[in-house]
Amino acid sequence: MEIRRYRKRPNQTFTAVHMALDTTGLHYRKWGADQHCKRDDWLVDNNGDIYTVDADVFARTYRPVAPGQYAKTTRVWAQQADSDGSIQTKEGETHYRAGDYLVYNNEDGSDGYAVSADRFDAIYQLDEDD
Repeated sequence: MEIRRYRKRPNQTFTAVHMALDTTGLHYRKWGADQHCKRDDWLVDNNGDIYTVDADVFARTYRPVAPGQYAKTTRVWAQQADSDGSIQTKEGETHYRAGDYLVYNNEDGSDGYAVSADRFDAIYQLDEDD
C-alpha cells in the first residue's frame, strides 16, 4: 500500500507526565509484547490509552497546549497493513492486524508504530498539503 502523509486532527490533545525520575525504567506489557521506557521518557494518557513515549521523540513531535496537556504537531507518514505482523518500536514491539495502520514519525519510514484502523481514522486526517 501507498505511504501517505497525515496530521493529527485539531481536537486531539492528551495528558502527559515527564518521567524525570532517577530510575532504570519501567517495564509493562502492551500491544501484545513487552515494552520498556527509560528515565526522562513521557507517560501518556491519550483518552484512556496509556503508553510511554521516548523523550527525544516527545521533544521533537509534541507541544504543550495547557498545563499537563499536549498535542502532536508534526506530520506522520502511514499506510494500511496488508497482513498481520509486528513492528519494532523504541519501547519494544507492537503487534498489528491486517487493516491497521503502520505509522512513522519520519518520512524515511523510521520511528514507527501501529494503530488500529478505527483509532487512526478518529485521530488522524490526510495532510491537505500532501
